[in-house]
Amino acid sequence: MKIAIINVTGYTGMELARLLHQHPGVELTSVTGRAAAGKKLADVFPHLGDIKLAITAEPELEDVDLVFSALPHKASAEAVMPVLDRGIKVIDVSADFRLKDAAEYERWYDFTHPAPELLREAVYGLVELNRPQIACARLVANPGCYPTTAILALAPAVKAGLIGPDIIIDSKSGISGAGRTLNLTTHYPEAVDNVAAYALGGHRHLPEITQELKALAPSLSLSVTFVPHMGPMTRGILSSCYAWPEAGKISGGERGLRQLYREFYRGEPFIKVVDVPPQTKQTWGSNLCLIHPTIDPRTGRLGIISCLDNLVKGAAGQAIHNMNLMCGLPETMGLEALPIYP
Repeated sequence: MKIAIINVTGYTGMELARLLHQHPGVELTSVTGRAAAGKKLADVFPHLGDIKLAITAEPELEDVDLVFSALPHKASAEAVMPVLDRGIKVIDVSADFRLKDAAEYERWYDFTHPAPELLREAVYGLVELNRPQIACARLVANPGCYPTTAILALAPAVKAGLIGPDIIIDSKSGISGAGRTLNLTTHYPEAVDNVAAYALGGHRHLPEITQELKALAPSLSLSVTFVPHMGPMTRGILSSCYAWPEAGKISGGERGLRQLYREFYRGEPFIKVVDVPPQTKQTWGSNLCLIHPTIDPRTGRLGIISCLDNLVKGAAGQAIHNMNLMCGLPETMGLEALPIYP
């Protein structure tokens, strides 16, 4: 399989290049970047020195089977449309095809979507929930990093009708989640030794989380509070999700809850339901999501902790998982690496 990356110079783009280079089933043949066009990939990113490609302004699509677009929102949708017109499969790593309602892009992303007809076709690329649809898709919307942790944490409970509509999601992310664009809040003296909440009035990932949870339980009138935080680390997301259980729905207490989660994710290679609270460092560099469901013995409230590497399972690794499925390759191919710890 021949693969192209549009915008290799962002954190997700370079992580895609790193993972695809060691993938035995594909060949990376084209990478683009705006400011770095004309330079060798090895000169821009020495850690990718074994990839003998030059960065171009436009993707070279001759004989390419699949394209990853890692451009910012709006720019990605505009770049993807002509690729699809050529009959090439696309995985969009931006937010441009995640939401089904075009009006939501005006509300949350401040632009009018250029291809609303594609929103109906695009498949939300969370393999654990949408495997059959992804396998047949030509356009996959790779999930956001925060939504991946939250949806995977809550999906079994929502699907089984265990919880009521009121959900609180408290998430902490590493600084790489903000991207490479220079910003005062990610400036080292501002970010080190510091944890800060942001987007308290509503984060762009909230409609994505609500949309996908609602699809699991259409009759549930969800009320989701999502509070993201930035923490002093490069990689990782940890989400703590809280909800009230419905009376009589959980049998066997915490042990029964954990068993329900294990049954829900049985056979999923990148989900591990664990008996102790997980830590972000336990997923660093891997495509794993660790999930720890609990019940507060004092209040009876459910608390589900999930964590992952925001650049792998939360972005590039998940995109490659989607690629494997779309192209008929073994799902775990190129993604078998264990976490690096500590």
